[in-house]
Amino acid sequence: MPARFLPLADVAETLAISSAQAYALVRTGELRAIKVGGRGQWRVEESELEDYIQRMYAQTRESVLAEHTQLTD
Repeated sequence: MPARFLPLADVAETLAISSAQAYALVRTGELRAIKVGGRGQWRVEESELEDYIQRMYAQTRESVLAEHTQLTD
């Protein structure tokens, strides 16, 4: 059974970003996560990571369309 929750290191690897950038996404609320354990380790549910990725695709698409519209106006 695959892991339901991912540590930030795995999130960073999946997104090809640094651990610090992954931590910043969580701290700002852009990427929903929970703290678990006595040391408060951050974990991101796999479905939340997929939702984040889909939101970023949508934002990118909107940005590209807006930029294209500005260029053609």
